[in-house]
Amino acid sequence: MADQSWPLYEVFVRPRRGLNHVHVGSLHAPDDRMALLAARDLYTRRNEGVSLWVVPSSAITAAAPDERDPFFEPSGDKVYRHPTFYDIPEDVPHI
Repeated sequence: MADQSWPLYEVFVRPRRGLNHVHVGSLHAPDDRMALLAARDLYTRRNEGVSLWVVPSSAITAAAPDERDPFFEPSGDKVYRHPTFYDIPEDVPHI
């Protein structure tokens, strides 16, 4: 069993058919190398991934969920960032 005094790592796996790494869980490990090996053993036992990242939890800075509205509010008044104000020429293919 992992020693709880070891640093906590967040584990991200890029699935075989995915383009982005996805957070799959956390684990405790004594160092980066052991975190990577433990993550491989815990989270890719069935060859689910093609890439694996382990990141010390202490290196991640995140916005608090309860501050979501005030944190993202400044982008709401910048409607000019949306493509609705631009005319698309006829010869430009539409997706």
